[in-house]
Amino acid sequence: MTETTPRLGARVMALIDDLARHTDEPGRLTRLYLSPAHRATAEAVLGLMREAGLAARIDAAGSVVGRMEGREPGLPALVLGSHIDSVVDAGRYDGPLGVAAGLVVAEEVRARGLALPFALEVVAFGDEENVRFPTSLSTSKAWAGQYKSEWLEGRDAAGTTLREALTQFGGDPDGIPALARSPAEIAGYLEVHIEQGPALEAAAQPVGVVSGIVGLTRARCAVTGEANHAGTVPMGMRRDALAAAAEMALAVEHLGEAVPGAVATVGALSVAPGAVNVIPGRIDFSLDLRAPEDADRHSLFAAIQVECRTIAQRRAVGFTCETYMDNAAVALDPGFQAAFDRAARHLGHAPLRLPSGATHDAVAMAALGPSAMLFVRCRRGISHNPAESITLEDADAATRVLLGTVLDLAGLTH
Repeated sequence: MTETTPRLGARVMALIDDLARHTDEPGRLTRLYLSPAHRATAEAVLGLMREAGLAARIDAAGSVVGRMEGREPGLPALVLGSHIDSVVDAGRYDGPLGVAAGLVVAEEVRARGLALPFALEVVAFGDEENVRFPTSLSTSKAWAGQYKSEWLEGRDAAGTTLREALTQFGGDPDGIPALARSPAEIAGYLEVHIEQGPALEAAAQPVGVVSGIVGLTRARCAVTGEANHAGTVPMGMRRDALAAAAEMALAVEHLGEAVPGAVATVGALSVAPGAVNVIPGRIDFSLDLRAPEDADRHSLFAAIQVECRTIAQRRAVGFTCETYMDNAAVALDPGFQAAFDRAARHLGHAPLRLPSGATHDAVAMAALGPSAMLFVRCRRGISHNPAESITLEDADAATRVLLGTVLDLAGLTH
């Protein structure tokens, strides 16, 4: 008999609500990588995994990992999960939804006494948002053997290095290389995540299957002019770094608009010296480029740099641009996509196939084995915002689709 109550969804929503109490900022949800709130959340997830019967630990980079053996010990693992770090002033579903759904599926597999032809692992990665340090999916890339040692020397806004923060967290910087997993150990990776877009809501569908993840370039740019008195330097004799940077930001927008499917964003900008009566002498700004095709993204980045240097030369200012993230576009596994699709249709849904304009831990995990993502409808497509919202019914639908996909891949009936 088909279950009609949203039992699994209710469990997922309760877990998410409980995790949301862990924050570094009273009154809003902020949980940056390796912060006290991240540690508290990791400890909470660790306890939940152990209660679910998983052999669980927090690894050297801060990820929480729980394992349930399959029909026999030591089988490759099908990994379910997402991340528990957040942006500043975040919503509660981006990341924790996938962790909670994976945990509830593991609970259900255990409750049914199922013997799977693979181990089941649930993971809560810790550095997906890449907000605190200049990293790129560092915790999942540690699994993929792609961790860059120089990330450990990167500093946050307070000047703390990642190495220092990881040690304070209770992690082990020297133990990160040993986290690398072999593809022979991984049967695959499944991640449930809010859509972060409006397509599912417009189509009146609770879930969608992700076809691929866009490539991403991030860079730090600097414009150096000359700080001087705002009242005494004639307009035509200024080397105004802010005016030059403003023109560059508009160029980023215009060039991005010209590439189909691409987006280009200047999202952060700092002004020095930042005084009302001083011509700005230096501007630091961020650059975020995304496109489904890597060739388009690379050509867009090159065009932006050429145009910014042209503006700098004309305005007699300096310009530098340093890339710190360059993630290739990832096509997710067709077989795993089909398994998600079958599980959704078995439950009466007609899932869309849609690309992801945001990056996810699935990018790193795809290097280890077949990987796929299930998007869940979110109200108005809002994410990275306290207004993030999903319904109990959609949480239930997504969790049941994830469970059905695990059973499908195990060769069991739904």
